[in-house]
Amino acid sequence: MSTGSPAVNDISKKKKDKTDDKVDWLAEIRGLAIMLLAVFAFHSFIAKPFYIPSESMMPNLLVGDRLVVSKYPYGWNWSSISFHLAPRSKWRLWAATPEYGDIVIPVHPERDEDYIKRVVALPGDRIAVENGQIILNGTPVPQKVEPAIDLPLDANSRCDGFDLDNFRATDDAGKRVCRVPVMRETMPNGATYLIIDHERQQLDNFAEITVPDDAVFVMGDNRDHSADSRETISDRGLLGPVPLANIGGRAEFITFSLDGTTTLNPISWFTSLRDGRAWTTLRPPLAERKSTQ
Repeated sequence: MSTGSPAVNDISKKKKDKTDDKVDWLAEIRGLAIMLLAVFAFHSFIAKPFYIPSESMMPNLLVGDRLVVSKYPYGWNWSSISFHLAPRSKWRLWAATPEYGDIVIPVHPERDEDYIKRVVALPGDRIAVENGQIILNGTPVPQKVEPAIDLPLDANSRCDGFDLDNFRATDDAGKRVCRVPVMRETMPNGATYLIIDHERQQLDNFAEITVPDDAVFVMGDNRDHSADSRETISDRGLLGPVPLANIGGRAEFITFSLDGTTTLNPISWFTSLRDGRAWTTLRPPLAERKSTQ
């Protein structure tokens, strides 16, 4: 004769199973918060991605380039913190000074906007610009004209930011390109890189100043189209030398580059990739030094 006990046990088991299936929302939220905090900490203290929106660092950086910026080479400060959540201040932790030729991320002195520029003068240096050439501590920084180089001509690089100069050309394979004149600039430490300086304009001449002990002087590689330390107008330039506390990191390498044709179609995520730019280092090479012996 049945006692009914198995039926009661089955009901209890089902209730227990339903209880076990309930989501622990508190634990889920805690896990999500920890994950977001870890990402925030990584972006603030180790490295973060960066997107190039302008032509000011051509020919070395193009609109559409994605790169990695490391946060630790110069120590940490308020501008290292992602989204600039920390208040502006002069504090620096494990501080270090950039080197000539480093590509750094300065924050505008009045707005929470990240720029990307190259360090061309260090604390205590005297710097001037004469006819487009940097005069560093009374000595002209060498500039050597090199053959023009071909840059992509696409939706992100239209080659139309050069005023009256027309640099659109066709290469040997019949492909349309942006062919720009370049010079190789070499800093006192041997750091060497290409720049574009194709026209005479106001910022080609800059009266000598002495960089403060807590700042660096930065310029864009596209010298005629860069709002940098030469520009003292607040809605354009960086208002002179950049305080070291306003340097948020150093550009390390390009991860990938997009030509401006990316859409919601997943196929375009691959077809819009530019060839040959992924994993390109942004650390300037050192020129070979001539022996004095």
